[in-house]
Amino acid sequence: MSTATVSPTRRFLAYSRWDIVPVLAGLAHLAYIVVLFLAFDYLSWWGVVLGGLGYAYLIGWNINSVSHNFIHNPYFVSPLLNRGYSLMLSICMVFSQVMYDWVHTRHHIGNMDRPGLDGKTIDLLSIYRYGKNGEPENVWAYTFKGYWRDDPILVWRAIARKSTADARFALIELVIGLALVAVAAVVNWRFVLCMVPFYFLGHALSSLNGFYEHYRGNPDLPIAWGVSTYGRFYNFLWLNNGYHAEHHFRPRLHWTRMKEFHREIAEHQQASNVRVIKWPHYLGFMDRG
Repeated sequence: MSTATVSPTRRFLAYSRWDIVPVLAGLAHLAYIVVLFLAFDYLSWWGVVLGGLGYAYLIGWNINSVSHNFIHNPYFVSPLLNRGYSLMLSICMVFSQVMYDWVHTRHHIGNMDRPGLDGKTIDLLSIYRYGKNGEPENVWAYTFKGYWRDDPILVWRAIARKSTADARFALIELVIGLALVAVAAVVNWRFVLCMVPFYFLGHALSSLNGFYEHYRGNPDLPIAWGVSTYGRFYNFLWLNNGYHAEHHFRPRLHWTRMKEFHREIAEHQQASNVRVIKWPHYLGFMDRG
């Protein structure tokens, strides 16, 4: 009786050998933060600004690529490795990956829904949540207010009702992340103080990206829930996040299959007036189409 040979990567990675790319990219994000911390005292003011801008960009990028894909298709076979990687992502972004998982899952349940009769949206990230007369909120209000609207207590309690283990690990992620920030502040408070505005800017970039992933999409039509952009460089760097209409139509589909899936449903998308923009999502305000 013959036995199938399982490659070493498939015993290590749960879905695809290509997931080594986001795995290493996430580790590179952590390495960037460490190097920036160690080099901080040797940088000129403009070096600090450039380093901070890089830090901000990496937060927005990671939330919408590495961290995002990890939610839908955890990278590792081992639950322990997935927990460890979740903790690492939490340290990079100074938030809980487990809590982000809950918020993002709810995002897919609501799919940028409009407020119901109670005036609330299922999707806590909906661009219609704080809009008026059934219209999306102003993009800049959504971008810069979004971080302050997060309710970690509400999210944690919702997680605790579903899984005590996940709720406990969410607290671990938060405590370790904040503890590392405190240690960094003791060692070099100037670094932490200088990075705070760039940290906020990174999360604002993620909100800006999220806004144009859905702006002028159709929240009433599943195939058109998202807005796509097919620039090769953007999708290469952001792990096919540009295929966002496709992603919302099939959220569990692996990131490496998005191009193929787009080709399969292209005619259906065109007939359904799926919105496509030319710019990366975070530059969606430049699109005039």
